[in-house]
Amino acid sequence: MSSSQTSLSSDAKPPGSKDFSKEVEITCSHEEQFDYKFERRTMLRVDLRLLPLLAAVYSTALIDRVNLGAAHTAGMGVDLDLDVGARFSIASCLYFVTYIIFQLPGNLLIPKCGIRNWVSFCVIAWGAVAFGMGFVNNWQQLTITRVFLGAFEACYFPAMVLLISTWYKRHEVQKRLAAFYLISITATGVSPILAWALSLLDGKRNIAGWRWIFIVEGALTLFLGVLCWIWIVDFPHQNKFLTPEQTALVIKRIDEDRGDAIPDELTAEKVWKYLGDWKLWAYDAQAYFISIILKGMGWDETHSLLLSAPPYGPPLLTCMLFSWLSDKFRHRSTFIYIQGLMCLIGLVLTAFGGKNSVRYFGTFLTNAGNVGTIPGILAWSSNNVVSHSKRNVQSAVTVMLGGIGGIMATTTFRAKDAPHYLPGG
Repeated sequence: MSSSQTSLSSDAKPPGSKDFSKEVEITCSHEEQFDYKFERRTMLRVDLRLLPLLAAVYSTALIDRVNLGAAHTAGMGVDLDLDVGARFSIASCLYFVTYIIFQLPGNLLIPKCGIRNWVSFCVIAWGAVAFGMGFVNNWQQLTITRVFLGAFEACYFPAMVLLISTWYKRHEVQKRLAAFYLISITATGVSPILAWALSLLDGKRNIAGWRWIFIVEGALTLFLGVLCWIWIVDFPHQNKFLTPEQTALVIKRIDEDRGDAIPDELTAEKVWKYLGDWKLWAYDAQAYFISIILKGMGWDETHSLLLSAPPYGPPLLTCMLFSWLSDKFRHRSTFIYIQGLMCLIGLVLTAFGGKNSVRYFGTFLTNAGNVGTIPGILAWSSNNVVSHSKRNVQSAVTVMLGGIGGIMATTTFRAKDAPHYLPGG
């Protein structure tokens, strides 16, 4: 009897009654599926609006930064007597001095100017400087333009890291930073081929081939600077391209993840407090002291430019693989150290490989390890920061310390040490 009562109380239904439990389960399932699809559509829309233009602009920043070497190979070194003493190294090095100095001040102006206004101004400014480099007549003028180029470019990358990190959950950031960075690196890998093609314009309109490199690439940057003014987005709570429902979803996701969707005020007191946080520096100091630039190994001008492109291929695979693994397992440091070891092995091969084929392979391994550490470090440091104001300072400090590696590279990889560059290796 008790068994019958138990059965009735739990499972039995009155005659002709309808079981609504499955309908409730199905309805909940549909709601969850709808919310998931809505979220996917929203974040895809954010991805497409945010990443492509930012990556394209940063591509021009990298190209405008490194095209000095291509122009030198294409004849600028002879025309401007850059191989006298340390002139080329000085022109290269001073870029990174202002690049470091203006990182933090540039980011501190974002709350006052707005990220769209500030970034657009900086891109147009460095585009104008890059364009003007095509008309310099001596190494002193070249050095001055490099100083201004570093100052204006300094403001872009930390601002972009800040902007990207404010739109996504912590475990979503590295894949986006990797995609952003890889698009830029891919364009940089193609830039030697572009430089070679532009150098073929030598003599057109009585302009040397190396000058065309700066003129065309500077004009491209100016065009993208105008697009930034039209297309670039602000922070989530200020955006105008999402529907109110989509904006609410983005803000809800960020608040649930770390509780800082709405920016807090950035004050001088907060800046000094953040700069005094040792953890801010500890995360960032590991990032960038492992880079090397492929330089002359005895090849002529054409081969030197064309062979600079292929080593940028492997990072497309390794960077996305390690970024996906890092976000999937929500773990950063181990994957950063693995890539750092790859880079170290590549550096050793490049410096001491003996045969050019072995040394050239070393540049592939170096890039495969080096490139992926950058989005890894950026994601790792931003994941451990709460509040817009501290993330503003942190992103600038990260990239600022990266510039120190650039100074080291320009002073250790000297023309007189070619082709082995043992001080740098």
